[in-house]
Amino acid sequence: MQESGVRNGAYGADKFGFKNLSGLHWNLPDSILVEHAIKNGEGALVQGGAFCAETGVHTGRSPKDKHTVVDALTENTVWWDGNRKLSQANFQLLYDDMIAHARGKTLYAQDLYGGADPSYRIKTRVFTELAWHSLFIRTLLIRPERSELAHYVPDFTILCLPSFKADPKRHGVRSETVIAINFTKRVILIGGSYYAGEMKKSVFTTLNYYLPAESVMPMHCSANVGPDGDVAVFFGLSGTGKTTLSSDPKRPLIGDDEHGWAPDGVFNVEGGCYAKVINLSEKAEPEIWAATHRFGSVLENVVADSRGRLDLTDQRHTENTRSCYPVEFIPNAVPSGRGGIPRNVVMLACDAFGVLPPIAKLSSAQAMYHFLSGYTALVAGTEKGLGSEPQATFSACFGAPFLPRRAELYGQMLSELIAKNGADCWLVNTGWSGGAYGVGSRMAIRHTRALINAALDGSLAKVSFHQEKFFGLLIPEAVPGLPSEILDPRQAWADKDAYDAAANGLVARFEKNFAPFASHVGPDVHAVALKAGHK
Repeated sequence: MQESGVRNGAYGADKFGFKNLSGLHWNLPDSILVEHAIKNGEGALVQGGAFCAETGVHTGRSPKDKHTVVDALTENTVWWDGNRKLSQANFQLLYDDMIAHARGKTLYAQDLYGGADPSYRIKTRVFTELAWHSLFIRTLLIRPERSELAHYVPDFTILCLPSFKADPKRHGVRSETVIAINFTKRVILIGGSYYAGEMKKSVFTTLNYYLPAESVMPMHCSANVGPDGDVAVFFGLSGTGKTTLSSDPKRPLIGDDEHGWAPDGVFNVEGGCYAKVINLSEKAEPEIWAATHRFGSVLENVVADSRGRLDLTDQRHTENTRSCYPVEFIPNAVPSGRGGIPRNVVMLACDAFGVLPPIAKLSSAQAMYHFLSGYTALVAGTEKGLGSEPQATFSACFGAPFLPRRAELYGQMLSELIAKNGADCWLVNTGWSGGAYGVGSRMAIRHTRALINAALDGSLAKVSFHQEKFFGLLIPEAVPGLPSEILDPRQAWADKDAYDAAANGLVARFEKNFAPFASHVGPDVHAVALKAGHK
């Protein structure tokens, strides 16, 4: 077997069980990985120098194909309502078959960190079949110094073999695509999918399992920091504006997607960013645009012509086109990936029903309720198969597919952290006002930015609030520089009866979604839980 690159000679591929590999490349840098990927026919360099690859059938994650091994460690600790079980025997069969599948192949290995805080990071070794997958995960996770590699021993190992197809009958899985997590053996197996994001989210899922035991709250959020060291975190599902609103020239970026909230502050899980770039505008988001058009970035399913010129409006492969780049490609990124205790927690919802206020202040109990709800609404054009009517979407903790433990555990942690540290929590509607989608208008981005700026600089906390009657939310009476009629959503509707009906309709959706959590939360959360028909 031929080997190249820097590795720990005492803890190599043989420890994982590989036999008769044709070659193994350890910790290759970006430039060499790009050379390998082009030579292997995995993709091409495009305009500006980024490497562009297509992911075939899977242009996004396959959450229904993720399985967790049930054993003595996980039987009573994993949230089985949200996770598929896999027996130890079936995992072993899957592992043996994937090891056999790798024989004669050349693999790529990266030794990386998940977590910018040395006290809580997880050493993650990633074996990949493709050079561009190795480049992707090297870009997304944190790269150790060269001197650290000599004594590197992984805490967790990922094996990603897209050409391997699982046998549902033999392996006890759902389809030929499989993501199998074994928390006891600390191994993740990925097969049947060329979508690189499966590796990224597998690391986050792993930290979601281990960090709570260390009193660290794992968060699917972005984070930035103000000139006075005041940290803000932003939760929100796709399409809510999380990346855009946390990108602020005056507030350096800690990270764009995954963080931990430790007793002494927040830290980025990753060393890179993973931005959705469909219809990306150079004028509206110049930093992400620049990062996307340079060497060292990896593009997924972005369309380029024969001369390598990108068309970021073309969604022939998927609307979920992505750009992956090191966080240092953002000019005002925080080099350490760490910040202090958050002063503000922002939960973003794109409410296409047009009934939520543009901003509301939440109590710690309301924060837990809305965190467990994880609400937004999809409209036509955001996902295939949607009609003209908005569709309410709920994802617990704004990241249900990545929760190995019960959602209430993370919700309780967040509620306690907000209460303990005196953080202000805000619910922000980036969706519609004056009517639902098709009738009202989308919230002006300048208004949303102004409200968030007022929340983060502390001025909004000082104004008078009143409680609206449908959602029990505290909304500001007036905010300097903003028209007062946009602050109260009911007043923005011409037809007040139509607003009342729409508001009660959304409340009913919240109530139905929250029912599975009701027996697992305290009386404070029950007191703020939404109930249909209430006025």
